[in-house]
Amino acid sequence: MDIMEVILVDENDKTIGVLEKMEAHEKGLLHRAFSIFIFNEKGEMLLQQRALDKYHSGGLWTNACCSHPSPGEHTHSAALRRLQEELGFQTTIQKAFDFLYKADFDNGLTEHEFDHVFIGRYDGDIDFCNKEVMAVTYKSMEDINKSLQANPEQYTAWFKIAFPMLEEWLHKQPEAYNFAHK
Repeated sequence: MDIMEVILVDENDKTIGVLEKMEAHEKGLLHRAFSIFIFNEKGEMLLQQRALDKYHSGGLWTNACCSHPSPGEHTHSAALRRLQEELGFQTTIQKAFDFLYKADFDNGLTEHEFDHVFIGRYDGDIDFCNKEVMAVTYKSMEDINKSLQANPEQYTAWFKIAFPMLEEWLHKQPEAYNFAHK
């Protein structure tokens, strides 16, 4: 089994070291991550339901794809790689914004991430990896908002933070990303 390492960073995303992924999550150390939000031509967002046996947040709904770049790997390249590995497709993605968050989980792990957010558009087939993903669906932003209000426990910690930030960002960028707006 390969040992996955994450890139430890400061609050400005400056690299300060490398550590084994599980140890970084056990210690709650700040590390680099990315989240990808994909929209179809109708402006619906692709959601994935995490596989039940993920190391945390199994069975919860979240954005299309998220992970960590490996040491020496550019974040954009890592995002494209994981999109292919998890969902079985490639598409153009563009950087939207960054955010920092920290979330503690019942299993003793902590996500403490400097998260690079990318967005893209895709309308083709999705051949997801069952080891990573249990299900996928496209939903309107309005339906996601309603679901988040009614059932927040069904979504990952980072999605509940990133989704309203993404809505605000898209509202300020309609000329660049009008496919996400109705």
